[in-house]
Amino acid sequence: ASQNLSEEFAKAAGQLKKEAPRIQFGKMDVTHHHDLRKEFNVQQFPTVKLFVNGSRNNPIDCTGVRQASAFITWVKRRTGPSTVLINSTAQAEALINAEDLAVIGFFKELDNGSVGVFCEAARDVPEMPFGMTASKDVRDSYGIHRDTLVVFKKGKPVHKEVLEDSRQSKLDLTRLIKTFTLDLVTEYNLETSVKIFDVPVESHILLFTPAKSEAFGVIYENYTAAAVEFRGKMLFVLVDTSEPRNGRVLEYFHIREVDVPAVRILNLSSDAKYKMPASEVTVENLKAFCHSYLSGKAKLHLSSEEIPEDWDKRPVKVLVGKNFNKIVF
Repeated sequence: ASQNLSEEFAKAAGQLKKEAPRIQFGKMDVTHHHDLRKEFNVQQFPTVKLFVNGSRNNPIDCTGVRQASAFITWVKRRTGPSTVLINSTAQAEALINAEDLAVIGFFKELDNGSVGVFCEAARDVPEMPFGMTASKDVRDSYGIHRDTLVVFKKGKPVHKEVLEDSRQSKLDLTRLIKTFTLDLVTEYNLETSVKIFDVPVESHILLFTPAKSEAFGVIYENYTAAAVEFRGKMLFVLVDTSEPRNGRVLEYFHIREVDVPAVRILNLSSDAKYKMPASEVTVENLKAFCHSYLSGKAKLHLSSEEIPEDWDKRPVKVLVGKNFNKIVF
């Protein structure tokens, strides 16, 4: 992955040397420069940072960008306008149809707080074009009457998010928009795993089930139906338990063949895992599980072996997950 990113980084540098010669690209092996690694808090590899106006203070992190074209867009949006100003319906249609995905912010005026948040989010999502408009004619042609962000896919609106100064942060919008680079339910495999972790949503819900089972169609339909409500808040992932290459994921969650279908939630920041209390994968059970997690009411799931019968018969007691809290705390 590091080698591929270096190659894409070099392609972007070559292109931007022609288009924006004032932007300089450099590459450094911090294993030989521990002082710089410490100063810039480099925790993982590769790490890309943009230094602005010759200052080494507070460089901007570039995360989740892996293609040369996205690098170029990201840098341009950081050093210039992040969105295209749209003044006519024809301009809006041109932007919407230019690529598979596009985002337009419809505003009554361009000097409110929501516009600033929208433009900041645009800087962090170089995978798709962004436009904004304050034209009443354009708003009316799309039936928009409030400040609204609209995501278009293949020329058609697939999501509308009303924008209010106090409600959404830049990170909230970034998370929401980036989820559209994935399917509503994304099947986990070697190709999609990188994309899944590039989307800045820390809460993942995973369905473990064999894709070839008779019940799969109904279970998958229920899982997809529940996913709509939580877009931007949680990533819905499918893990095919009949795929041998998913063995390590099953081990990580301690999923056995007898357990499936099973549903788990993983919080990437804390590595905390949660198990859906209900055994049936219905829309109602899935929504209740997600709501309990998001409200902080879901109970942590601790994988544990059974408590040995003689755990307390010797001076050194035998602890497992099921009796650890009770005995220690």
